[in-house]
Amino acid sequence: MPLYEYYCAANDVTLEVNHSIHLEPTTWGEICEINKIDPGNTEPSTSVERLISRVMVQSPKGNSDLKSMGFTKLVRRDKGVYENVTAQDGEKRYMVADDG
Repeated sequence: MPLYEYYCAANDVTLEVNHSIHLEPTTWGEICEINKIDPGNTEPSTSVERLISRVMVQSPKGNSDLKSMGFTKLVRRDKGVYENVTAQDGEKRYMVADDG
């Protein structure tokens, strides 16, 4: 589920909230209900503003990360010859094109 940030001007609080992309909470009470927290002294009908948040993209850092994610990385070594740089015990290290 996406992570959103909402700001309430009435109590000067910003909360991170995980919810479906189809939800569009507009009040402090809705945000508190989603986060399962007590609204405190702030009126539940107080409006909130959704903030623009940074987007985090994670990418594999190395061959072992690729392998743990289920990928195989082939590097061309010669015409029609590829090295499986993510090969582990028992896996073929070199592959030739047209080789079954």
